[in-house]
Amino acid sequence: MEFGYFHYPLPANEPVLSYAPGSPEKKRLKEVLKQLKQEQADVPMYIGGLEVRTNKKETIHPPHEIKHVLGHYHTGEEKHVKQAIEAALAARESWAAMSWESRAHIFLKAADLIATKYRPYMNGTTMLGQSKNAYQAEIDSACELIDFLRFNVHFLSEIYRQQPVSAAGVHNRMEYRPLEGFVLAVTPFNFTAIGGNLPTSAAMCGNVVVWKPAHTQVYSAQMFMRILKEAGLPDGVINLIYVDGPALGKVCFSHPDFAGVHFTGSTGVFNTMWETIGSNMHNYRSYPRIVGETGGKDFVLAHKSADVDLLVTALLRGAFEFQGQKCSAASRAYIPSNLAEDVKKKLIAGIESFTMGSVENFSNFINAVIDEKSFDKIEAYIEKAKNDPKAVIWAGGKCDKTEGYFIQPTVIEAKDPLYVTMCEEIFGPVLTVYVYNADKFEDTLELVNKTSPYALTGSIIAHDRAAVEQATVKLRHAAGNFYINDKPTGAVVGQQPFGGARASGTNDKAGSILNLYRWLSARTIKETFNAPVDYRYPFMGEE
Repeated sequence: MEFGYFHYPLPANEPVLSYAPGSPEKKRLKEVLKQLKQEQADVPMYIGGLEVRTNKKETIHPPHEIKHVLGHYHTGEEKHVKQAIEAALAARESWAAMSWESRAHIFLKAADLIATKYRPYMNGTTMLGQSKNAYQAEIDSACELIDFLRFNVHFLSEIYRQQPVSAAGVHNRMEYRPLEGFVLAVTPFNFTAIGGNLPTSAAMCGNVVVWKPAHTQVYSAQMFMRILKEAGLPDGVINLIYVDGPALGKVCFSHPDFAGVHFTGSTGVFNTMWETIGSNMHNYRSYPRIVGETGGKDFVLAHKSADVDLLVTALLRGAFEFQGQKCSAASRAYIPSNLAEDVKKKLIAGIESFTMGSVENFSNFINAVIDEKSFDKIEAYIEKAKNDPKAVIWAGGKCDKTEGYFIQPTVIEAKDPLYVTMCEEIFGPVLTVYVYNADKFEDTLELVNKTSPYALTGSIIAHDRAAVEQATVKLRHAAGNFYINDKPTGAVVGQQPFGGARASGTNDKAGSILNLYRWLSARTIKETFNAPVDYRYPFMGEE
């Protein structure tokens, strides 16, 4: 990047629409939902300037209405991964050479299209494809995705503005180059915004990208890809393919031009990626950037001074919004004995008040989990707890996949603080609570810190400021995003940059300037106006 580009000011976060009864946004969203359900989407891969259809089709079903067909998408294989890499590398030189202003304006236009023309379509495909209710879709596939695009433009312009000092007779400048090769973006099902951010944050920095979304997020991913193309993204800059993991890894991680991976998904998959990349280091032109956000076993720790209503609300929302399928969802809670009975009573009442069903019924708070594999895994944990003397079901526990993958929000009391559901990531609407002696807060802090290998999100609920301070210090490394008197979910771009450490990833903070540094390779350029013409220094003269 040459010195002297336009600086983009800090944007405001995109306002969240209410979808209240009678609102124009609710009326329009319902029209789009009806339209999408009537269509039979034929979803191609996007490689270079081509829409690639293989006729090896997979069916797209709403998780909450598995008998309905939304359409089909065309799956690829190794040759399509190779074609995507070739298309990316063919576009690399011209994309990197494009002025920063022109690159930025593509993503700003995409953000504006999502905020206006395509807002109900991004939300509608997310609602139907991933079983998110209107509010959960709005804060994800509209607001957060828009914020990622706009804030990243601002953050990158801030990076480009950072220039070194120049001494007399010298001009120094810093050139922020894209990486030398292609970036692989592997994105999850649970946030459409993550699916959009991982490829675009790298592309914004001048990189070219091969993008593989989760198969269960293809429906909304292809909608975003269409918006990018309408916004003017050149062919080959981002290539969207639907292939299985082994085929992707085999081709990408052995390619000499592999320059980095931007990943959100399971810890196990990320560990395998890291090992494979390490074993192939001899193949690469440069050291690849490895950026990943992985699992979590996120906690809520309540102090004996906690407000019960605040605590219960934090648990009901934090554990069960989007069926507990957020990386940040509250999964384990530590409740002091002096509050346990009140908390139990109000948690049960809250869960019994939940309505569950289709996203098209806007009164439903709970919808379906993503697919049958996830349903079966979650159900197995619940059934084990039902028959285990170390666990007691406080509420929920019903599972039914007749019409859709519905799991009733479930609260398990663990008699053992190291019970399996206190330790292992479940990724569903299951909250496990452990009731601790209210006078043993310090011991419980140690327990929270050591129970899980993850360190993504966590919160402390307390009125006592000394307890808040104590927890904040003791749990310094237990969560990359730490919340005081709030649920551990809902990070906002530009306000709470997201990411954790330990087994939760590389903590490169999506939604901040830190993440963008990973997709740049700096070059220092020094120009001397009056260069020396004699090697001798003054100290060498005779007395």
